[in-house]
This record gives sequence, structure tokens and C-alpha cells, in this order.
Amino acid sequence: MGVTYITLVYVLNLLLNVCPGSLSSMAVPSSDTDAVLITVDQSGQGDYRTIQKAIDSVASNNSELIYISIKPGTYREKISVPVDKPYITLSGTDANTTIITWNDGGDIFDSPTVSVMASDFIARYLTIQNTFGTSGKGIALRVSADRAAFYGCRILSYQDTLLDDSGRHYYNSCYIEGATDFICGNAASLFDGCHLHSLSKNFGTITAQHRNSPLENTGFTFVGCKITGLVGGTVLGRPWGPYSRVIFAQTLMSDTVSPEGWLDWDDPNKQRTVYYGEYKCYGPGADRSKRVGWSRELSRDECAPFVNKSMIGGRSWLRSTPTHFKKQMPRPIGFSGIGQK
Repeated sequence: MGVTYITLVYVLNLLLNVCPGSLSSMAVPSSDTDAVLITVDQSGQGDYRTIQKAIDSVASNNSELIYISIKPGTYREKISVPVDKPYITLSGTDANTTIITWNDGGDIFDSPTVSVMASDFIARYLTIQNTFGTSGKGIALRVSADRAAFYGCRILSYQDTLLDDSGRHYYNSCYIEGATDFICGNAASLFDGCHLHSLSKNFGTITAQHRNSPLENTGFTFVGCKITGLVGGTVLGRPWGPYSRVIFAQTLMSDTVSPEGWLDWDDPNKQRTVYYGEYKCYGPGADRSKRVGWSRELSRDECAPFVNKSMIGGRSWLRSTPTHFKKQMPRPIGFSGIGQK
């Protein structure tokens, strides 16, 4: 990437994370209980046969809650939720039977199976998978939007599985699998009751958090999670950015977690600036007697600001499933979504 692009990304991330929502001018839905219902069914019994066509049918600068119900099946699609289509929910009924899969590798911004660019996005009970394999970066899910939440999802790849890029995010009861830096990016994210599974046989890394400045209110917090994998196969994280911040609290760590716990990515200078903390974790991988000296065993007071939804301002934007649904209104003739299944 060129210097100009990197500078622009840094400034945008800083604005989004210091003043989340400051760049958003989207209208707010008038109701959080009513939603437009769109169904996706490969058999042709729904409104659309593909998930992307359903997303494309949503009006730009949408100001209604949109609930896209996806029937069970394996959807071989590369999906993008564009920045001008907020308030979309993609929902299956069982992540094991509703699968979105693609096979692509290389550039982390181009390869994702699913890219979320729009704010106020929700995904429920979906498997999101990139089958690129072990030969390089293959992102399953990219989240480059503020206020995004994922419930009961399975996110699967090998390297850089989840590009948790920017914005405030919430992951609840999700299963995330990979080997190298498989949760990476510079978002402010709370992982609540998630299962992290390492595929690495040796020297794997769960996180690569990219916080670049102490002014950025970003970082990954894992609360009540579970870590599994092969014995001694992974560390908890390494610093993509010099001020990388990751906290594990009350998390079950199997013996897949190496005794040292953390790496400095061959840059000892980062040992002075990263913030890597653990609080009341348990299991054989939680033994801190051989941890690197620059990681922290947090007190209750030190941990408190990071372990609830206040960290991501979630009480103001996390929403429950709508209780009333209406069918999508027909679009004007000539609109690209009309009649396209």
C-alpha cells in the first residue's frame, strides 16, 4: 500500500474509534421492533435465490430495519454489504446448515467471502467460510463498519480468518477457527462466550490486533470464551500495531496455549507499548508462571473497563430480533433488483 492510502486509513479509523458514528449521516429507523422481511431460498420459493441479490434489492441510504431470512443450504457466493445499506440483518436458523462459502486468497481486503461495509449490521446463525487453505491469507469475514453484531456464527479459514478491521463490534457465542493471526484488525470488539479453535500444529497466533496509537480506543476483549486446539500449538497474540491491545478474561484456555502466551513479532520495542492482559482465566493454558514478562495479570479494577458492553457503547446500538415483519415493497421499474432471482 502507498503512504497516502495508509495515512487515510489511519485517519478514518481514528475518527471512527475516537468518535464512533461521527462519519455517519444515515437516518435512524423509527422502530426497532418492525422490519422488512426478505427471504432467500435456493429452491426458488423465496424472494431471491442468492444472498447478494437480496442485499442488492435494498434501497441506498436505507432507513428501515431489513431482515433477510436465509433458508438452509450452501451458498457459494462472495458477498458484500455496501456502505450505503445500513440496518441489514442476515439470518439463518442453524449455522451448521446455512453456509456461505468461497475460495479466494491474497489481498486481505479483496479475498473475504463476506465483507461488511455498512453500519448497524447483524448476522445470526450462519457459517462464513473461506476454503483457500494453508498457502496464504484467505479471509472469511471482513468487518469494516461501525456497530456490527454476530450471534451464533461459525467463521472458518486458516490465516487471517476474521479481519476485524474497524468500528465497534460484538460477537456472541461464535465459533472462530484458524491458525495464523486468525482474529486481526483494529476494531474495538467484545467477544462474549465465543469458542476459538486453533488449527496450528506449532507457533500459531490467535490475535494480531492493529492499534497504532494510544489515542485509539480500540482493542479485542474476550470474556467467558474457550480456546481449544493441539497441545502447545498457539500463542494468544502478537502485535500487528505497536499499541496492540488484547484482553482475555475468565476464559478457559486448554493446553493449546503455549506457556509464554504472547509474542512481540520480533520487535522488542513493542514490548513497551502493547497492552496484553489476562484476568481470572483458567485451564492448563492459563498458567502464567512462564508468561512473557511484558504481559499483565490484571486486577478486577484494571479489567473492569473492558469486560462489558460499555467498552463498545453497545447499550446504545445493540438491538434484539424484530417482532413484526412486513414484505418488501416493489421497487420502481428499472430498479436492478426487480425480478432478479
